[in-house]
Amino acid sequence: MRISNCILFLFFSALPAMNKTDVTEIILLGFQNLHGFKYVAFFSFLVIYLITIIGNALIILLVSTSTRLQSPMFFFLGHLSFSDMLLTSNIVPNMLHIIIFEGGILPLRGCITQFVVYGSSVASESLLLTAMSFDRYLAICRPLHYTTVMDLKLCLCLVSFSWMIGTAITVITVFMRALWFCGPNVIDHFFCDLVPLLELSCSDMTIVKYQVFTVSGLMTTIPFMFITITYVYIFLTILRITSASGRQKTFSTCSSHLTVVCTYYGALFVMYVVPSTGKSFNIKKVATLMYTVVTPLFNPVIYSLRNQELKLVIWKYVAVLKKNNK
Repeated sequence: MRISNCILFLFFSALPAMNKTDVTEIILLGFQNLHGFKYVAFFSFLVIYLITIIGNALIILLVSTSTRLQSPMFFFLGHLSFSDMLLTSNIVPNMLHIIIFEGGILPLRGCITQFVVYGSSVASESLLLTAMSFDRYLAICRPLHYTTVMDLKLCLCLVSFSWMIGTAITVITVFMRALWFCGPNVIDHFFCDLVPLLELSCSDMTIVKYQVFTVSGLMTTIPFMFITITYVYIFLTILRITSASGRQKTFSTCSSHLTVVCTYYGALFVMYVVPSTGKSFNIKKVATLMYTVVTPLFNPVIYSLRNQELKLVIWKYVAVLKKNNK
């Protein structure tokens, strides 16, 4: 058994065993008809994954060690980078195996665990992005109160709340482990997503679907609405600035976060709103790739390119490395 599967299998191994389950393994079809392009796809996604891990780890390292980046925005960014690493590491290693072998098999328990880890990271990331939008709202709309309101205590509370709620999503495992999976056991996807996994169950899905979709819906809808409201106030405040240079400078402080939010929720919208039929399901696979593979790569790139303070710290470290190598 591969290491990634072992991790998924052991993650919830302490929970009680599922009852009345005929299916013990789930077959993931992944990307069909790749044929000769599978090696190109494998190495492309492998390179993206490695860059993603290195880029996000670098963000965490810089935020943790640089005194210049000791601000609430970068504090949240460090946790966002860790969430991205968790999200992509939960999906990509097994996806690479599926690409090479044109399909893969996960234990049913491991499949459910993969979805729960995915759901937890999604919930945590949504709340972290919400905390970052609140930070930008205070910095732009309430600048005189920013330092007194957004102190270390509040930052720790917001981050702790984000991770606690994300971890609490694992209660979905209790619902899903009570289901009866009697076959078929094939999912036309490259990871164990919620809807295709529930479609394999032979149990009455009414209560479970209500519980699962209510929890997942609240974890995405409420943060999105909050972020939208904060940016309405942010844009109104920016429009009141008389000088064009002042508006541009103020907008630049939140443009990176806004870009990440648009990419994040745009992919989620396509994944869970577009109907799963015909060609649209292939579109959803692409959107899932955008969310689980590309977005975690874009986040450090976007912040590195668009944030002057982070760029200055990066160039400072590069200069120190060059000097030490001479």
